[in-house]
Amino acid sequence: MFGPFDRYTTSIMAQQGLFAGLDIGSSSIRMVVGQSVSRERGVRDLTILGAVEVPSQGISKGSVNGIDDAVASVSKCLEHAERMTGQPISSAWVGIGGTHIMAQESKGVVGVARSDGEIREDDVDRAIDAAKTVATPTNHEILHVIPKSFTVDGQRGVKDPVGMTGIRLEVDTLIVQGLTSQIKNVTKSVYRTGLDIDDLVFSILATGEVVLSPKQKELGSVVINIGAQTTSVIVYEEGDVLHVAVLPIGAEYITNDIAIALRTSIDVAERMKLRRGTASISRVEKGLKVSVAEFGGIGEESCTHTFLTNVIRARCEEIFELVDRELSKIDRSGLLPGGAFLTGGGSRLSGIGEVAKEVLRLPVTPGTPLGISAAVEQVNDVAFSTAIGLVKWAQEMQAQSGAHALSKMLGKIGGSHGVGSVVKGWLKELMP
Repeated sequence: MFGPFDRYTTSIMAQQGLFAGLDIGSSSIRMVVGQSVSRERGVRDLTILGAVEVPSQGISKGSVNGIDDAVASVSKCLEHAERMTGQPISSAWVGIGGTHIMAQESKGVVGVARSDGEIREDDVDRAIDAAKTVATPTNHEILHVIPKSFTVDGQRGVKDPVGMTGIRLEVDTLIVQGLTSQIKNVTKSVYRTGLDIDDLVFSILATGEVVLSPKQKELGSVVINIGAQTTSVIVYEEGDVLHVAVLPIGAEYITNDIAIALRTSIDVAERMKLRRGTASISRVEKGLKVSVAEFGGIGEESCTHTFLTNVIRARCEEIFELVDRELSKIDRSGLLPGGAFLTGGGSRLSGIGEVAKEVLRLPVTPGTPLGISAAVEQVNDVAFSTAIGLVKWAQEMQAQSGAHALSKMLGKIGGSHGVGSVVKGWLKELMP
């Protein structure tokens, strides 16, 4: 059903049960290598063998703005990952994000032509293909087609119609698409390192897959990935993806505010944020003075801890107000029983969860990966959730490659329809 499978099943790493996830961020590039291990009764566990992080260059707001710098950063990350795991890494599942990613709803309708009226997998495929005919801008490529629910002869809310009887099959989908030029720039940056691409995955989809349990997806939850320059949001309800968005604001904006308020450099402001910064008024150390000189700055500028906290808190409130605005678009503001899950490097900030709880009016939890075993500390680091999610995504996709995919991953996710073949086509253009 999914285009990338033919290409993926030939991967040497896949045959060894190894998967690599590459998360290309605006401030850091992270790679995680995992291995699928068989247990009794056919259960397969995922063990993380290594996780590395290097500063990224040539990336802004999730998009490539300098090919050579991006290639150098990915190459460095790949080299560190191979050294750490002791394994040659030939291919990876690559996360793609950025403000150019957009989503829209679409409906596909087909007739069931068989005399017995039984719906089969090819009918589901045709319905999803019909949904893909939505008017897509000429400069965009479809990354994912996510089936949300099916309707069989007017019966709504069908999760898996295969085997049912009917004459009219409808599917409601969420189409995720990205700017063609940016997709090409990302693939070019990876291919020039000698690394092959198993497939491209919208980063927040992979993140949501590894930090939420099926119960949390069913109840209704939102995952918020706070990166350096962007914040990605994904909402689940009744096991399905309800909404996705990428906001053009991230943790670096907090650093910039501190730098402006105290007239100091970005590096000094970042150290102040990490060592003394908090977004929670309850954690303010009253009477404490914070000076730029204490963190390597030049000059005599200083402020109270209360002032520093207010600067940080104001920007955090803005981030979550924008998230709440996205929830309001789908009438879920304050109405997700599963709560909010914070991931990404920006969510490491002290007290940020308290601000999220106040603004969103939801229970808030750190979004750490579930059901993963590892000997490396990064498995519990919220900044690595996306990279680990890509490895989990790869394991699930391999498990589905010989089975009907609708009843599994992401509560009926449609995978990367067509992206695998598109990437293969581009590969010929990119190679020297």
